[in-house]
Amino acid sequence: MRTSEQVGRAKGAGAVPMSLSPSRASDFMQCPLLYRFRVIDRLPEKPSEAATRGTLVHAVLERLFDAPAVERTPPRAKSLVPGQWDRLLKGRPELGELFAEDEGGDRLARWLGEAEALVERWFSLEDPTRLEPAEREMFVEAELDSGLRLRGVIDRVDVAPTGEVRIVDYKTGKAPRPEYSEGALFQMKFYALVIWRLKKVVPRRLQLVYLGSGDVVTYDPVPSDLERVERKLLALWEAIRLATESGEWRPRPTKLCGWCDHQAFCPEFGGTPPVYPLSVSPAASADSGQGRMDPDPM
Repeated sequence: MRTSEQVGRAKGAGAVPMSLSPSRASDFMQCPLLYRFRVIDRLPEKPSEAATRGTLVHAVLERLFDAPAVERTPPRAKSLVPGQWDRLLKGRPELGELFAEDEGGDRLARWLGEAEALVERWFSLEDPTRLEPAEREMFVEAELDSGLRLRGVIDRVDVAPTGEVRIVDYKTGKAPRPEYSEGALFQMKFYALVIWRLKKVVPRRLQLVYLGSGDVVTYDPVPSDLERVERKLLALWEAIRLATESGEWRPRPTKLCGWCDHQAFCPEFGGTPPVYPLSVSPAASADSGQGRMDPDPM
């Protein structure tokens, strides 16, 4: 195993945060040190079956809309799974490690079957023969008046004949309980804010499609919702800026730590983070409160 010093040197000069995505914003809110590991140190992470299955299902649902409406059927969608898996492997050969010890291929077959089941469940939640998305896997980027650059990829954008916009996101897991739903909606409100700033139109509806549990969660935003999201993001970005300048990235232990790939470098598990690859500002205060920042809830 490489030491933290070796990892630090291998990663070179490190990366200064230049923009914010929903995933990275969530990382910082979950644990500032995790954000540092992913954005600044860029430590490698092992692929997981669950995350890779999600990528595969997303690819299948995107490609299905290449077919004429009448051909968007469950058998057609399921038939796309093997080919899209091969395409993912070609682009990211490291994904093959997931099934390196699966000599008989049984685990891979079961995993592909699970992906097919998720794809098939989608047809009970939406009717693709009646949909003509305006955008699929749409990369969006906008710069706020503050200079903060927001970016991300939206699974699907539907535009009604009347011009109303619906943002749709596929989730291959189960819908969270109502008390935990705000986290998922944060991502959708993030995208709605970007669309609002880019197109000057507030999306009419945000829609989360949970393939794991067969639920569809919708939310209709209003400008005040998105203004609150913008204020929250500005507070997050200021906390990230202070942490970047000071080099103080404090871990925030939660039950999610058990799934973290970076325990070997985390002080909470007796590890030592890699040497900080960025210069530290002498004006930064260790008592700035970064790492403990708790933005106002939306």
